[in-house]
Amino acid sequence: MESKQPIVNEETECCPKFEPERWDEKTLEWKNKKFVKGSVCTFMYMPLNFGAVMRKLDTKIRNSGASMQQDGMGLSDHTSAWKMDVCLAVDREVAGLNNVTFSGKFLCKVYEGDFRETGKWTKNYRDYAKGKNLEIEKMYMWYTTCPKCAKKYGKNYVAILGKIG
Repeated sequence: MESKQPIVNEETECCPKFEPERWDEKTLEWKNKKFVKGSVCTFMYMPLNFGAVMRKLDTKIRNSGASMQQDGMGLSDHTSAWKMDVCLAVDREVAGLNNVTFSGKFLCKVYEGDFRETGKWTKNYRDYAKGKNLEIEKMYMWYTTCPKCAKKYGKNYVAILGKIG
């Protein structure tokens, strides 16, 4: 079996270049979209073992013959100040991992800047959805690049996706 390119590669770019115009202010409709889910320890919402979790998921995805989908989409769900779930879009189920599916309509809006702006972005996102008369059932953050790739590309894009009813 041929090895697939890893998600995390410290010698070269590890994150695909994000194209915000493909995602910004779009409504996505998914039916049983496949993801694998891992858990990250956080301290006051700051990830502690994000890299290790991503490497573990990446290795299992590649070793199974599956591949990442949708521009390396990884949706983060901050379940508490101490835990964050991350769901990586894949093309098929991966044995040995927590496989989940997402179905429904999801509203996406893209932001650019420092992560410290997350609170402002979240408020803006909720106002944006409200202005469209949409109710957000569940919200996810998509940190589209790692800090090294954000520096390389000169932009730090973060997309917020919310399941809408």
